[in-house]
Amino acid sequence: MEDDARDRRLTVIQHLEELRHRIVVCVIALVVTTAFSLVLTNRIFDILLVPTPEGFKPIYTEMTEMLTTYFKVAILSGVALALPVLVYEFTLFIAPALTGAEKRYFYWLLPAVFFSFACGLAFGYFLVLPFAVNYLLTFSSIATPFIKVGSYISFVSTMLFWLGLSFETPLLVFFLAKIHVVTAKKLASYRKFAIVGVFVAAAIITPTPDPINQAIVAIPLILLYEIGILLARLA
Repeated sequence: MEDDARDRRLTVIQHLEELRHRIVVCVIALVVTTAFSLVLTNRIFDILLVPTPEGFKPIYTEMTEMLTTYFKVAILSGVALALPVLVYEFTLFIAPALTGAEKRYFYWLLPAVFFSFACGLAFGYFLVLPFAVNYLLTFSSIATPFIKVGSYISFVSTMLFWLGLSFETPLLVFFLAKIHVVTAKKLASYRKFAIVGVFVAAAIITPTPDPINQAIVAIPLILLYEIGILLARLA
């Protein structure tokens, strides 16, 4: 019994050492990618400003606002660049606890998650943002917009994040169907409610009352729901 207890303690210590190693690698990756992003912050700003109308230039009204915004952009970009390393280290840490079948599903799911999120970002950046920004900046002619740089970056990053996350819906549905939480038949029966929910979500994601902008977001989300139903049938 003493030998068993000692073996268990060694196993726990080994797991903690492994966890410490993975965390150190992740921290180093975050520091390197954030420092790299900080050097390229001006270029990243230019990319984020592409969806805005010609001549648009954000302002700052506080002494430290531009500095803090620079660091915010660098940190967000650093996390995005380091994400593959973070996921890889997490995968290595949990891999010994997974069965062969679970590993196959996990390794198939990871690229699909990245691809889906990237599609959501591209959809938001190239389609949604130009319409939304242009609408908000030209909504009224009785006032001149002076948009703070921090406000603009928060608006863009929040919208892109939620659009990227929404494109994970089919994979989430597939996972829930795989563990028998939902079925394709049940999802199909909830289609009407889902469509209403999608338009509500589109209204939240795109803070404009313009139905065209909301439809641009809602229609792909409805298609994603339908793809989720198809994947649920395959689960």
